[in-house]
Amino acid sequence: MNSSLISPIDAVITWVDGADPLHSEKLNRYLTSIGGARPHSANPARFNSVGEIEYCVVSLLRYAPWIRTIFIVTDNQQPSFMTKLQGTPFAQRIKIVDHSVIFSGREECLPSFNSMSISSQLWRIPNLAEQFLFLNDDFALIRPVGADAFFCDQKLVLRGHWQVQSNHRWYRQLWRQMQKMKGIKEVARSIDRVKFIGVQENSARLFGYFKTVFQLEHNPHPWKLSQWELFEKEHADVARKNCCHHLRSAEQLVPEGIIAHLALRNNEAVIDNRLQTLQLKPADQALVRIKSKLARAERNESYVFVCIQSLENAPAESFELVTNWLRERIGNWDDFIEVESKKSK
Repeated sequence: MNSSLISPIDAVITWVDGADPLHSEKLNRYLTSIGGARPHSANPARFNSVGEIEYCVVSLLRYAPWIRTIFIVTDNQQPSFMTKLQGTPFAQRIKIVDHSVIFSGREECLPSFNSMSISSQLWRIPNLAEQFLFLNDDFALIRPVGADAFFCDQKLVLRGHWQVQSNHRWYRQLWRQMQKMKGIKEVARSIDRVKFIGVQENSARLFGYFKTVFQLEHNPHPWKLSQWELFEKEHADVARKNCCHHLRSAEQLVPEGIIAHLALRNNEAVIDNRLQTLQLKPADQALVRIKSKLARAERNESYVFVCIQSLENAPAESFELVTNWLRERIGNWDDFIEVESKKSK
């Protein structure tokens, strides 16, 4: 038997309600303290929430019932559906963890409006299982999935592919040569606009991958407590600095990339791309494209994960289409409890 399935597995979700006036006030106070300018990494849309967290939690309970505890990490906030937990069998399985807990001893890093800083401290949650999943609140499951989709023979199951790092791509090298010939100095990249592939490359280089990077898909990420402890032991100064960026920075290492490349270096990971992610961007994609993507995911059972970005900015018709699909495919908390109640009768 796969021993990974015997040990408990938890899930950790990071969440923020940007519409909360107290959160907005805290962010504005911090921006004022650093000069008042609002960089792209502090765009209000980064903190918005339209109830995705509820679908995320319900999808884990419905499609991954083997998860022991679901931790929701927030900044002095609580999702509205939490008030409905009392008296249900799930009251002890879903717990709120405040930033002050995971940043204990690192209070100088607070307040944090940086998802990368926050997720790099999730391993410090008290009583967290050795094996756990990390999810953003815009992730969800759309079909049943087993624990072996994330942990196999004590190894992490990674989804993604190897690619050449940006600075080693032929067209980048050619561009630099042309600029040099013209006597033009290369302009340093901005640390304001943060690209996910760039911070993954930062993480890769820390573990000796200087020409290639394992580019991860947007889906729930399997992590181990012991791997985070090893990272902190090997790179204590880097770890401390990395979690103290109050806003996202291109100089950071993305936590997903840290653990992926550490595990690959130590032969503690396997690559398996059989399960796919349905990635929706309702604010940017045409309605016909969204419908096509949803239809494909319904037909193809390899689509197990969904990532929905910036749903709050979607046109009304796209917003309604996606939310209706989520309600039908996953169900909200009331739907889930109703189904569970019927099962128990």
